[in-house]
Amino acid sequence: MKAGCVMRCLLVEDNQVLGGALRDHLIALGLTARWCLSLGDADVAIQAEEFDLVLLDLNLPDGDGLSLVRRLRSKEDDTPVIVVTAYDQMSDRMNALNSGATDFLVKPFNLSALTCAIRSIGFPTSKQFDA
Repeated sequence: MKAGCVMRCLLVEDNQVLGGALRDHLIALGLTARWCLSLGDADVAIQAEEFDLVLLDLNLPDGDGLSLVRRLRSKEDDTPVIVVTAYDQMSDRMNALNSGATDFLVKPFNLSALTCAIRSIGFPTSKQFDA
């Protein structure tokens, strides 16, 4: 991402309530967010534009979110991917990270944890949020 540019985030989440809250939080942080409800929609979005970050649910109506991570990595696309999922087993975390995910947050999580995850991969945000 170039200095002075707004970070573009692809949000892939099928839950309407959570997706809306995540989108609103990203916007409040000063990021742009394109929200997709399915893997198919996410694939179309990735074909149409470049993103600086992907927030990705694993359990989507048309498949496993990790398949998107694997496709990105097979194309040598190193876009950071933060998995946001209800899967809470260590094996789920390890599978996601071994597939190329950058970070892994278990739902429910505090939005400040998401902010910290975004900052930890080197993306500035325009606002501070306390825990």
